[in-house]
Amino acid sequence: MEKPIICTKCVSDNTIKDIVFDNQGVCNFCKLHDVFEALHPLNEIGKHNLAKLINQIKKKGKGHTYDCIIGVSGGRDSTYLLYVAKKFGLRPLAVHVDNGWNNEIAVSNIKVATEILGIDLYTFVLDWEEFKDLQRAFLKAGVNDADANFDYVANSALFRIAQKEKIKYILNGHSFRTEGNNSKTWTYIDPRYLNDVYNQFGDNKIKTLPIMSLFEFLFFVLIKKIKEIRLLEYIEYDQQKVSELIKKELNWKYYGGHHHDNTYTQFFQSYYLPVKFNIDKRKNEYSALIRSGQITREHALEELKTPYPIDNEIVKYAIKKLDFSEAEFEQIMNAPNKSFRDFKNFLGLIRILKFPIKIASKGNLVPKILYEKYAK
Repeated sequence: MEKPIICTKCVSDNTIKDIVFDNQGVCNFCKLHDVFEALHPLNEIGKHNLAKLINQIKKKGKGHTYDCIIGVSGGRDSTYLLYVAKKFGLRPLAVHVDNGWNNEIAVSNIKVATEILGIDLYTFVLDWEEFKDLQRAFLKAGVNDADANFDYVANSALFRIAQKEKIKYILNGHSFRTEGNNSKTWTYIDPRYLNDVYNQFGDNKIKTLPIMSLFEFLFFVLIKKIKEIRLLEYIEYDQQKVSELIKKELNWKYYGGHHHDNTYTQFFQSYYLPVKFNIDKRKNEYSALIRSGQITREHALEELKTPYPIDNEIVKYAIKKLDFSEAEFEQIMNAPNKSFRDFKNFLGLIRILKFPIKIASKGNLVPKILYEKYAK
């Protein structure tokens, strides 16, 4: 195996298929980080923009029980987002979408944090048999974004709840300073892609899972003016300091790894991606932390020398829970690798629509699933 070409500034490398390096060996994702820093400066201008945004959320929510929705997983980001929202005087409804893979520690984190902060919690439970069939379909399809279906289902649930509760803002816990920005060659999803995979590899029919169509999404954003905001990008976010704060204030407990608040995600990132696709998503996180000055490049490179730790018991558990035999799953792991480009998708259409959507929504951030993250 050839030695990968690594960015001279971060640890992103050419295992990311659409990475591009300049003459100094700096990657396009580092330059994208600089763009986001300019958009969300941590100075007086940034403070002014944040104050303006908070006032807008409060104004739009006046007269309603809640002024925003926060999707919660029990992880660091969403727990801190609850804390920040409450600190700013917002009235969030916390929504947990239960896909059947909950980590007990993460569930406890949600319960404790919402109780301490006095925030109402609504748990949206997915039909397990339907969702299991969707997950099985994506694994059988052999694609490397076989966890993105849950992102879309969860986002669809949040938008529908926001519409029902007359809430105009969905707060997202993502921060480019700690998580970076995924390449669409690593993570992509849209409703046409999701449905095409399911139609080819699913065994039943989806009846209850919340899966918004592209037109439903446009209705939410352009007609109902529901906006998704990455609030944590407006403030300084130091992972270590945040962990210490929420442990002290909210009795938050760590669950052992990045995104291991969900057992399927732990299986997916620690085993399925690195073994089948040679994808190590730690590179995204470490690169983001390097760019924001939270760790050194040398430290990240040293950490990456050790393969992503695999918990064999988690792997066995996931295979059994998904009703695969060992032989069936081995066949999946050995089958040719595919991507979203091998299936019907809306990427071309989304690229055409992104500027009209941006103009029609008056420049407000629209959902990452359908615009910012995938339409570049």
